[in-house]
This record gives sequence, C-alpha cells and structure tokens, in this order.
Amino acid sequence: MLKIYNKLLNEYGKQNWWPTQTSERQFEIILGTILTQNTSWNNVEKAITNLKNNNLISKEKIKKVPLKRLASLIKPSGYFNQKTKRLKVIAKFLEENPNPCREELLKVNGIGPETADSILLYSFNKPYFVIDAYTKRIMQRIGYKEDDYGELQKLFQKNLPKNYKIYNEFHALLVEHAKKYCRKKPLCEKCPLKSQCHYFKSSA
Repeated sequence: MLKIYNKLLNEYGKQNWWPTQTSERQFEIILGTILTQNTSWNNVEKAITNLKNNNLISKEKIKKVPLKRLASLIKPSGYFNQKTKRLKVIAKFLEENPNPCREELLKVNGIGPETADSILLYSFNKPYFVIDAYTKRIMQRIGYKEDDYGELQKLFQKNLPKNYKIYNEFHALLVEHAKKYCRKKPLCEKCPLKSQCHYFKSSA
C-alpha cells in the first residue's frame, strides 16, 4: 500500500486538499461533503460560491436562512430540495456536537460512511480513510478482492501509518490518478501503477 502511495506521490506531487483552516473553512468543507453527493465537484463549487457571496458559511446562518432561499442558492449541486434539508440538519447537529465521533455522524439523516469519513478526515483531522468510487475502481483493477466499503477501509487503515495527513494525501492522489489514467475506459500504457495492475497485465 505504501508502495502505491509513494508511486502516486512521485507522479503527481502533493495535492494539498483542504489543509488545516479556520472554523468557517472547516464548515465550508462539511457543506461540500454533503453538496457533492450525486454530483460533480464543479457543480458543488458553484453552490458554495453562491453561499459565500451571500455570507452563509456558518452553522447559525444556515439554520436561519429560509428553505426556499437556501434551495435556490445550492441549486447547481442538484437534488437541492433534499440537500437543503440535510444542510439544515447538519448545521443543527454540529452546534450540539462540535466534535462528533463517527457513530454520531452516521445517525444523522443523509450522512453515510463516505460522507462521515470525509467530514472526520478533512474537517476534524481524524484518521478515517475515505473510500469513494475512484478508490474502489483503482483497487479492484490492481487486484484487491475487497469491494465492501468497510473491507476496503480496513485494508488501507491496516497497511498505512495511522496518520490523517497520509490518509488525506493518499485519497487525493487516488482521485487524481482515476481522473488522469484509471478512467472508466483506462489509459494503461503510461500509467505509473501498471507494473502492479492485474487489469493491465490481463489485457496486455
């Protein structure tokens, strides 16, 4: 696992995803983890820009803003009526639970394992490896058999130092790799992981 990490780091360099920040930036990241559900990050950025321009990046303001107005501002992210309710719920939850654990987050409506772990890793600097569709695709092509969220997460967490900075960087590198080479239709010839990849070897 560290070999894969080091190869990707050497290929792409540090991605610097969401470094330590102010409390406002922390909450912005949390909003992003919910807005990114079932949509692209480009759409999320548009929604977050709307919230910023209307000075709404705070738990208190999200709680107070009318539903219709909030829905219109986050419309670019899709499923905006559903996400509006989820943003209200998470704002209230975080005011009551400023330092949540994973079990508490998973009880919040609309928060599944990937969203919970993204919040914990990127907002609270807690070592939970995030498993997304890109990560699953890459690991399955390399040859790992685990495909359940929990199994894949254990695979990373057992074979890496328990360090949130490494988890953060590794996840960001996997996303970059999936976008550049390990696409749905992969570009294998120049892939830095092809020497370890079962998919490449079987298709060569």
